[in-house]
Amino acid sequence: MDLKSLLDNPSKLPTIPKVTQQLIKSFSDDDISIDEIARQLTADPVLSAKLLRLANSAYFHVSRTIGTVDSALLMLGFVMVRNLALGNGMVAAFRNTPGMNLKQFWRYNLHTACASRWLAVTNGVNADLIFTLGLLHGIGQLQMHNGMPEQMLEIDKQMNVLEAGRAALERETLGFHYGDVSAELAKMWNFPEPLIAALRAIPAPLEAEEFSEAAAWVHMGAWRARTEALAMSDAEVLASYPAEVGKRLGLAPDWVPALAQEFYGIAAPAMPPLRDLAEGLDAMLS
Repeated sequence: MDLKSLLDNPSKLPTIPKVTQQLIKSFSDDDISIDEIARQLTADPVLSAKLLRLANSAYFHVSRTIGTVDSALLMLGFVMVRNLALGNGMVAAFRNTPGMNLKQFWRYNLHTACASRWLAVTNGVNADLIFTLGLLHGIGQLQMHNGMPEQMLEIDKQMNVLEAGRAALERETLGFHYGDVSAELAKMWNFPEPLIAALRAIPAPLEAEEFSEAAAWVHMGAWRARTEALAMSDAEVLASYPAEVGKRLGLAPDWVPALAQEFYGIAAPAMPPLRDLAEGLDAMLS
């Protein structure tokens, strides 16, 4: 199956919740009504409950109880609420995906988003778009498993879906990879072009026609999430480190335990554990 055929079958495409569609429109609509978004969030009791649970979680360190969606929007900011609701919408859209460990997959994507955001903020980069990219960068895998399960089963037998070489194997076998599919889905949903281009480039940011710094940060965050998801040994961590991407970003290799020890002889890495970075946020993906 080619890329066009994969996306041309309406019955195999995910159904995006209405509020998620409105949130996607906000990427390119500066005049979108925040009050209208709040009303739509409030009309969805499950999403509202998750949003309030998150607003009161340890991740945001609030000193008072957040009791309404309007208060959550005010406290968290529209961009963070949009990211959280988008994540929830994508989980709902791809709830039945054959051949995928969805719990592991979404934890990996959430860890990618949090690690990428931490790297960006620490290095003085606007992290809003980067968190969104990290959270959504793997959705192409879900579409591929939904639309071509037999072909993906054969590829899954050769390599874990989270491994770094997965995109190259998919391109060699199919002529495209999950980043291409993620980008095409984003195009269908009218995401802005920079976000589409970044999604396509995340698996191999140095090979893109135009370098995307956002894609490179997410690439590094995905590597960090992968080391934990696949329970890599220190030797595997060091061998798999995407050093050239790190150099392009000017990122010192001191932010993961094995790197900090190898390059600087120190026991304490700069980045907190992923479980701390993502504490509380997993409720949106349940």
